[in-house]
Amino acid sequence: MTQYIVSARKYRPTTFDSVVGQQSLTTTLKNAIATGKLAHAYLFCGPRGVGKTTCARIFAKTINCLTPLENGEACNHCESCQAFNEGRSYNIHELDAASNNSVEDIRGLMEQVMMPPQVGRYKVFIIDEVHMLSTAAFNAFLKTLEEPPAHAIFILATTEKHKILPTILSRCQIYDFKRMEVADIVAHLERVAKAEGISYEPEALGVIARKADGGMRDAMSIFDQVTSYAEGNITYRKVIEDLNVLDYDYYFKATDLLLEHNIPALLVLLDDILSRGFQTGHFISGLAAHFRDLLVSRDAQTLPLLEASSAEGERYREQAARCRPSFLYKALRLCNQCDINHRTTSNKRLLVEITLIEIAQCEDETEACGPRPTQQLKPIFNRSQEAAATAGPSVQTPVQQTQPSQAVTPATTSVASAPMPKPQPVQPARPARPSGISTISIRLGETPQADNATVQASPTQAEAQPATPMAPAAIEAQPFTDEELTLEWRRFAAALPEEHRAISGRMQNITPRLADEWTVEVPVENEQVVNFMKPFEQAIVAHLRSNLHNGHIRLKFNVVATAPGEKVYSRREQLEQIIARHPAIGQLVSTFQLEFD
Repeated sequence: MTQYIVSARKYRPTTFDSVVGQQSLTTTLKNAIATGKLAHAYLFCGPRGVGKTTCARIFAKTINCLTPLENGEACNHCESCQAFNEGRSYNIHELDAASNNSVEDIRGLMEQVMMPPQVGRYKVFIIDEVHMLSTAAFNAFLKTLEEPPAHAIFILATTEKHKILPTILSRCQIYDFKRMEVADIVAHLERVAKAEGISYEPEALGVIARKADGGMRDAMSIFDQVTSYAEGNITYRKVIEDLNVLDYDYYFKATDLLLEHNIPALLVLLDDILSRGFQTGHFISGLAAHFRDLLVSRDAQTLPLLEASSAEGERYREQAARCRPSFLYKALRLCNQCDINHRTTSNKRLLVEITLIEIAQCEDETEACGPRPTQQLKPIFNRSQEAAATAGPSVQTPVQQTQPSQAVTPATTSVASAPMPKPQPVQPARPARPSGISTISIRLGETPQADNATVQASPTQAEAQPATPMAPAAIEAQPFTDEELTLEWRRFAAALPEEHRAISGRMQNITPRLADEWTVEVPVENEQVVNFMKPFEQAIVAHLRSNLHNGHIRLKFNVVATAPGEKVYSRREQLEQIIARHPAIGQLVSTFQLEFD
């Protein structure tokens, strides 16, 4: 039985032309050999499995070849090349810095540097994972690296260039190896499969290439693993089963359901994925990558960024044509936010489900990709229905009553107080005190106005009108305290929208009090404040009557004359007074750029 050799070693490149995916670097090295412009130290850096050590060995073999070819490659026939191919060359020394990183190891290497080569012209020292050397070993290596003998060439290889001392970097020619592209890996795997007599599907090799993440050595190892599982017939289905890769068909189906707003089917699809053993984090990261591929498939300029086979690329382009860019931007942002929160949440499945629902709802022609505008929720039930349900069918609400011939919209009834109801022979049941939720809302950007059909006239107007006979028992007159009055007053002020911020702050600094006959006195500084608050009088009265359950409440603005030195200061004026007395506080506000709210 012959000894088995893994594909990564069996098909390891032996010439510059056979190196995959690093054409620019191999061309530079061949030209340097042809012109005789060889540096004394090289640094090969890049991801794992991209050919750093392979190129270092080919370079060492080629510069010692006694009869190089015209294209700059080694001849493989001279004594030096044969010694290298058989592994008995004394001109090439490899050191693994991961396990030989002490000063003594570097000193032993320096002793070998002083010996000239027996066959060939150069002694090449390849130090792999050089970033693992200790600081003392680096310092011991500096002098020799800067002024080595004429026959010595150092090739340092590392995956983490940032860990190497700047004094070492400045003494080397640096070659940055790039990640392998999917197309290059697939082409190399096809050559290996044909050489081994293995049948394959192009989609299957594409999955292997993407799984390798730019590393050829990883791709070859995965190829050997899949070959053993597939028994010489590598199919797409067998590859995803062996590697536990989520079929990209799921991502295409999920995107179709998102575009159709079919949330029930989308949740069922997620459950199917989880039942197959895949984690929610694996699915959401894969979905984000799918949206990214759809985004780059929309433009011919970004199409080369799509790492997929020709058949897959056509499918991506077809689905990308049905997705608007704004939808893809929003979906990518939501998936990225879900991936960030996925590490800390306790209910990961619920987080993914909410994210999918949000993505399905963002597919709207009128929606931009920014944050959604703030919307005011409309009440499900109006106050008349709510009071009727509480008091019974024979009792009418004392807060709001509309005429049968006029249709009343929530926008007009929400800012006005209710007219006095008709006399009722039955005393209404006392409703429960609400838990602090105001039933008054003000339309954004508008000043509250009174509606003739639904708004009660102001107290002065009510006095001018002829009195209507009423049964006192039909009107709520529940007593309340000054504390309850102040609480509802400030709740109304806090509920005002952002554009009425000034009046909201003014009202929160006012403490109303109850006077005779359910009249609420509102102390203000001057007539200007009265004019400022008059447009909100009807809305305030309606709010207080509703939440304090007293239909007799009226407002009376009382201008309070302040004596000199007793001026009522606003919160901003109080801050200015404090800063005037304590300049250090003003300096603190200026230093930290604090804003007064």
